[in-house]
This record gives sequence, structure tokens and C-alpha cells, in this order.
Amino acid sequence: MMIHLLQATAVTDSVAVAPVKALTKEIASGNVRWDQIIAQLISWSLDAGKHILIAIIVYVIGHYLIKLLNYLLARFLERRKVEISVQTFLRSFVGILLQVLLIVTVVGALGVNTTSFAALLASFGVAVGMALSGNLQNFAGGIIILFLKPYKIGDWVEAQNTAGTVQSIQIFHTVLLTADGKLIYVPNGAMSSGTITNYTLTPTRRAEWTIGIEYGENVEKARQIVLDILKADARVKEDPAPVVWLNELGSSSVDMVVRCWTDNSDYWDVMFQTREKIYNAFNENGISFPFTQITVHQG
Repeated sequence: MMIHLLQATAVTDSVAVAPVKALTKEIASGNVRWDQIIAQLISWSLDAGKHILIAIIVYVIGHYLIKLLNYLLARFLERRKVEISVQTFLRSFVGILLQVLLIVTVVGALGVNTTSFAALLASFGVAVGMALSGNLQNFAGGIIILFLKPYKIGDWVEAQNTAGTVQSIQIFHTVLLTADGKLIYVPNGAMSSGTITNYTLTPTRRAEWTIGIEYGENVEKARQIVLDILKADARVKEDPAPVVWLNELGSSSVDMVVRCWTDNSDYWDVMFQTREKIYNAFNENGISFPFTQITVHQG
């Protein structure tokens, strides 16, 4: 809206300055003929109205063409099977570029000298660029991400103290969808220069649990129960084979570490369901879980 007001003001100044000066000169000389003044005002109004009408038509047509070009670009990228990450970035960039071109075209249709306007726009761009240097870094970061591809649309990543599924890679931000349904916009500059953990790039993932049993329980029996549970689950990989080790003799428990490999898509189901199976199997076989105890001796 502010840009449109500035454009309208510029047109009014460029078109109206000459007639107003002429009228002022005639009034100052005393040779005032109101019929001529009215005729000049009508002529000026018609000329200004023509420019404004043309500008409106240009804006409407340009707005429609931008939508059409964005649609054609999306279809072209889909047919070429361009990666979705690149598609979202290019569509966002081209959309902003076309909007800037439309503004320049509308200003030219209003009768403003586009050469001077372009120079003013360039100066304004330099000032904005200096003020928004961080966003320029984010833009460069987005290009780096598209070329190096540390992640793509649909990957589950952890970065900048947040984790989620990559929804889109825009000009300045990467959009993550968290597990609880929140959209988080992370700057591309930070994503390209910071540490990123991508959980989706590899086809398999290792699941790990720490299971504590009471002192005095049969460790070998507990180990065999857990191994039987893992071997009976078709989602658990046979190579590398699952392992159960005695990991630590804690203050109130004997801690065993359990490790196995599974497909990325099955990871969370295996994690939660296996923990429940171990709990039920230990209870059925009389293996007790520890709990924190405090022994008080009275003298």
C-alpha cells in the first residue's frame, strides 16, 4: 500500500507541476481567463486519468501473468522431476522477482521516468541490503543447502535446538514441522553453517535401550529373554545381530544395554513396542525391576 501511495504521489507531481506553474504565472500577471483555467484543468485531469487507467490495466494483467508464469514454472519443474527442495526455492525466488518487475512496469505506465525510478530503487536496495545483511546471508545459505543437499523435503532433521520434518526450503528460511504439529522457520544461514543431524538419509537406524534389573537376578536369563523378543520381531535386522550386554553396576540396579538395527520407517514403533514387550516378559518370568531404596540404620 505504501508503495502504491508513493507511486501515485510521483505521478501527480510529474504531471501536475507544469500546469500549476503556468496557472500561477497567469494569476500573478493578472491576465486570468477562467475558461482557459478550466480547460487546462480538464486537460490535466484527462491526462492523469488516462495514466492511472493504463496503470490499473497493467497491474491487473501483470498480476494474472505472474500467476500464470508461476503455474507454468511449477508444471515445468514437476515434469523435469526437479527435487522438491529446489522447486520451492525457485518458485519463491521467481515470485518475488516478478512482483518487483510488475511494480516497475506499473510506475512506468503512470508516466514516471523509470530510469530515475530504477536508480532510486537501486539506492534503496543497497540501503535495505545493508540493513538486512542477515537475510542476504540466509539467501546465500539457501543456495548452499540446495547445492550441498544436507537435507531435502520430507527428511527428519535436528538443528538449531529443534527437530522436525522438512516441509519446504524457501529463500530465507527452512520450514520444519515438529512432532507435535508446530511449524518452525529456521534461517537458512544458520542451517547452512550449523550442525545438522539428518535421521532420514541412511536407510537403517540403531535402536537402544537401557534395562535395569535388581541385584541377585539372573543376568543370563534376562539377556536370553530380550534376545528372544528381538529375534521374533521381523522388523529387527539379523545383520548386524542384536546384542544385550551388562553395561553398568548401578547404585540400586544392574543395567543392561540392548541394541538392534531396524529400518528408519520402523524405528519408533520398534522403540516403543519392544520396551513394552520386555516389561511384560520380565514380569511373566519373575525378573524384578529395581526402584530407588534408602536403607536407614538405627544405632
